[in-house]
Amino acid sequence: MVRRCAVLVFLLLLSLFSVQAQALPHVRWNVGYHLLTFNDPLDDQPMQAYAFYPTQGRTHPARLGGYSIDAQQDAPIAIGRFPLLMLSHGNTGTPLALHDLITALTRKGFVVVAVVHPGDNAQDHSRLGKLSNLYGRPLQISQAITAALGDSMLSPFVNANAVGVIGYSAGGETALILSGARPDLQRLRKYCEERPYDADACQTRGELEADRDDLNPEADPRVRALLLMAPLSLMFGRQTLAEVHLPTLIYSGDNDQLVAIDKNAEALARKLPGNTDYRLLPGAGHFVFMAPCTDEQRDSSPALCTDADGVDREGIHRDLIHEAGKFFTHTLGRPSRAGLQTADH
Repeated sequence: MVRRCAVLVFLLLLSLFSVQAQALPHVRWNVGYHLLTFNDPLDDQPMQAYAFYPTQGRTHPARLGGYSIDAQQDAPIAIGRFPLLMLSHGNTGTPLALHDLITALTRKGFVVVAVVHPGDNAQDHSRLGKLSNLYGRPLQISQAITAALGDSMLSPFVNANAVGVIGYSAGGETALILSGARPDLQRLRKYCEERPYDADACQTRGELEADRDDLNPEADPRVRALLLMAPLSLMFGRQTLAEVHLPTLIYSGDNDQLVAIDKNAEALARKLPGNTDYRLLPGAGHFVFMAPCTDEQRDSSPALCTDADGVDREGIHRDLIHEAGKFFTHTLGRPSRAGLQTADH
C-alpha cells in the first residue's frame, strides 16, 4: 500500500512538472517597458533601446517619442520564459513608429526590444551614407541582444534560444546581415548608375563613405527567424545570400515609391535559399507599415500617414500582427514556464 501511494505521488509530481514545462495557454498580457542603456560597439558611447515585455499589472498610456503607447514603465514582468524579438528601424527613423506591432506582439507573449540606432535615427543622421552605418547597425542589434539577455530585470524571463529580428526598410538590410548575408557594394553602384533618380538609395550616388576600414558584416548565430517589411536589400545577390537559411516572412507594398520592390523585396524573395514567405500588399506604399496615424499626426506628417485610395492601413496591421504572431510562434515557440522559480519584483 505504501509503495502504491509512493508511485501515485511520483506520477502526480511528474504530471505537475510536465504542465510547468509546457507552453503557456493563450493569455493576453498587458505591456510594460524598460529602458536599456548599453555601449555602442562602434564608439563605446551610450546607446538606448526600449524593451517591451508582458506584464499582468495595470497599465496606462505613456508618451514615448511623440507617440501615445499603452505601456507602463517598469511594471512587474509576468512569470514566463518569453521569446525575444529585436526591432531595427529604417534610415533616420524611430522604432516607436511601429508601436502597435510592438505592443501587440508583446501582448502575445514576446519580449520586443526596439533599438534606436545611433547616427541613423530621427534626431541624429551623422552616420547616414557611411560604411560604419551599414556594418554598425547589425553590431548594435547584437549588442542589444547581449544587453537584454544580461539585464537583471529581463534575463530570468527571456528565452535565449528563441531570438528573432524584425527589420523595417533599412532595418531589413540589418536583419539580413545578422543572418549571414554579405552586402555587395558594387550592386549599389550599378543600381545608382541605372536609377540615379532614386533619391533614397542613391543619396551618395551609390558610394558609401568608407569611414571605417576595420568593420565587416558580422552574423549573429543567436538569431533564428526574420520578419522583413519593405526591406532595403538591393545590395544582396544570390551568392551573397547563400548563407541565409533562416525562416523569413517578407511584406512589401506594390506601390512603394521609396524602396523599389523589383530590386528589393521581390528579388530578395526569389534569391533567399531558406524557407521564405512573401506577402505583396496591393496599392500599399512604403509607410503603410508604420502605426495608423492619429488626426494630429495626419496634420503634421501627411506624407507618412496618407495611403492610396482603397488601402486600409488598419486592416493591413490587423493581418500583419496576426501573421507575425503565428510566424514567430511557429519558428521560435510559445512562452513557457519551464525552469522558472518565483519572481522577485
